[in-house]
Amino acid sequence: MSEATDRPVDGDAWADACAEDLAAEQARRRARYGPPPGSAAEELRKLVDAVADKVSSLQTPLLGIAAQGALQQAVRQARSAVEPVIERNPQVFDHLAAAGGELLAAYRSAVEGQESRWTRTTEGASGGGPAKKPAEEPAGPREEGPSGPERIDLD
Repeated sequence: MSEATDRPVDGDAWADACAEDLAAEQARRRARYGPPPGSAAEELRKLVDAVADKVSSLQTPLLGIAAQGALQQAVRQARSAVEPVIERNPQVFDHLAAAGGELLAAYRSAVEGQESRWTRTTEGASGGGPAKKPAEEPAGPREEGPSGPERIDLD
């Protein structure tokens, strides 16, 4: 006990206060936004379960009983194939999700660059005069007209 406060001396009061603040903030966010998304493996498992539930609840007259049975069998087989992979290698799905995000970012960058070049060359088309060519693009073999080949720069 500390003589000045008559309380037990805590190891690190600052760390305890930070932990309390963090727990309170996490509880506030959980209450406002719901639970945070799980790992990619957990989300895949939820997706497989949701698809399986939806398929099993389909009772349409368009599908015959044999077709419904075959569809449910296919869902069971897919689930039985996915479950062991998720159990053995859950971190693989996190890496695949991160790689997919990087590929999407690279694609988005390439598309945005190309779109900006397209809009730059067509800005003057409806402005009552001929379109002005940007100064930074040199004249050369790319200017073969609208039906000629166009090079897309992916850098």
